[in-house]
Amino acid sequence: PAETVIEVEYEGSIYALCKEGGEFRTLSGVCPHSGGPLGQGTVLSGMVICPWHMWEFDSASGVCLVDDRMGIPVFRTKVDGGEILADLPENA
Repeated sequence: PAETVIEVEYEGSIYALCKEGGEFRTLSGVCPHSGGPLGQGTVLSGMVICPWHMWEFDSASGVCLVDDRMGIPVFRTKVDGGEILADLPENA
């Protein structure tokens, strides 16, 4: 559903996969503040909110609203043939 986020593990790395405004977005799944699980948080108005301390990250850019030095990576994501594909870094 729209405005949701889930946690996804791929090759030992954790990601947050969210759906915002009809599109899927993939972000780093670990909050840089205290290591909180972003994929277990919530999405509100395009922001992924960490469940531990409520730090907010823009789901499109990864910019942190609390501290702009603490942004997170965002990975290009698309739907192809019913599969959600993210352009994840090699050896993540």
